[in-house]
Amino acid sequence: MGHAAPVRVALSARLAAALLAVAALPAHADVLRIGSKRFTESYILGEVLKRQVAGATAAEHRPGLGNTGIVFNALESGAIDLYPEYTGTIAKEILKLDGRPSLDELNRALAEHGLAAGIPLGFNNTYALAMRDDEARKLGIRSISDLARHPEARLGLSQEFLGRADGWPGLKTAYALPQATPRGLDHGLAYEAIAAGKIDVMDVYTTDAKIERYSLRVLEDDRGYFPRYDAVILYRLDAPKRFPAAWSALKQLEGRIDERTMIRMNAAAELDKRSFAEAAALFFGGGAPRAERRFVDVLFGPDFGRLTAQHLLLVFVSLAASIALGVPLGMVAAKFARTGQLILGTVGVIQTIPSLALLAFLIAILGTIGTAPAIVALFLYALLPIVQSTCTGLLGIAKGMRQAALALGLRTADRVRLIEVPLALPSILAGVKTSAVINVGTATIAAFIGAGGYGERIASGLALNDTATLLAGAIPAAALALVIQGAFELGERRLGWMRRAGRR
Repeated sequence: MGHAAPVRVALSARLAAALLAVAALPAHADVLRIGSKRFTESYILGEVLKRQVAGATAAEHRPGLGNTGIVFNALESGAIDLYPEYTGTIAKEILKLDGRPSLDELNRALAEHGLAAGIPLGFNNTYALAMRDDEARKLGIRSISDLARHPEARLGLSQEFLGRADGWPGLKTAYALPQATPRGLDHGLAYEAIAAGKIDVMDVYTTDAKIERYSLRVLEDDRGYFPRYDAVILYRLDAPKRFPAAWSALKQLEGRIDERTMIRMNAAAELDKRSFAEAAALFFGGGAPRAERRFVDVLFGPDFGRLTAQHLLLVFVSLAASIALGVPLGMVAAKFARTGQLILGTVGVIQTIPSLALLAFLIAILGTIGTAPAIVALFLYALLPIVQSTCTGLLGIAKGMRQAALALGLRTADRVRLIEVPLALPSILAGVKTSAVINVGTATIAAFIGAGGYGERIASGLALNDTATLLAGAIPAAALALVIQGAFELGERRLGWMRRAGRR
């Protein structure tokens, strides 16, 4: 290819690397980073903690980071400084401890990870199984043991509960339950399923507001399988020293949130459709009666600008990096047949990896959550259309055109720059357009690891089973995809016009 093309490729690659490095920069060291899991109560507690330290230090809440494994990984790696957790989860799911360890015992084990648990908030939110009360009365089911007499009962359990050490596998063994491995359902959607009679039994948190709303009977844990799940703050050991004023403020929360208060805040979010911040404000004496919510207000809420900026960052930084690598790879694939098969096969296999699985893998590799693994994942997914279209465009150049370029005595680099790339450009742009549109949709998944974007609303909508919030994330993402597609098509028409004008 000569010297000019490799230089341009190298410069493009350096630019993409620089953009990735900027996107991967951690939050400012003076900002207290608070995480939360992807269910209503955790979202609300994250907002409570953020509001509690307001005035003491700058703080940010990274909501809905995913399940226990992802959030704990984020804490260990330093991507966040603390998050609300439960003693039973720490003992059984994180540390894999037997028995009912005390808080001191938990902290001795957590110290090996550079972490600690403290500031008990004042309520126990244990796991439980629940049924519709009318169905439980008809079948005479009051406890989990009674379920063993009804193998026909249809269970719908959350994905995390199905895989947890203190979840379904151990519960099935402890109670000798005859039911097969049940269907996995999002926790928020399971309430709708049990109300509609699609399932008979679901797992609940005992502070769920919807238990009363849907007239559910919480089955007695008559064999004492579930431990206590006392709400605490799980934090990095250096957090109290780095943020002494904030830590002093957080200690004032000890024992102040009882079960009724937590249920009331959960109900504000799940039943009254208030935002998580508004639900958290109830604890501090806020929360005036709310006016009727209009969809346009949800769509263009205060977070719209921030989410749009985050989504654009994810899409275009990853797209720039994929262009910088994908076009040269497509050129190599077109020039060398055997190498091309390997390249196309590799980027094709990457495209088949489920997005959440790839994100989890990248979190482990990069040791962080948020923007960096999200951009790397989107970059990898965007490669296939660009590599494939570049290769196809170059292979489609007529042999006569290549021979004419050789007859003119052009060097390899000049042939590529002046003849081959311009002729293949429509095909290359088509691949870039496809990658850009795909990235807009795929970027919504990034919110599940704290990267923000429109997916943050989608995750919140799923947690609350709130169609308005879900659509407020899905519609802007779809609109952005249409805008990008339209911009590329306009550019392609303009390029065609310029080509035709040049031939006159």
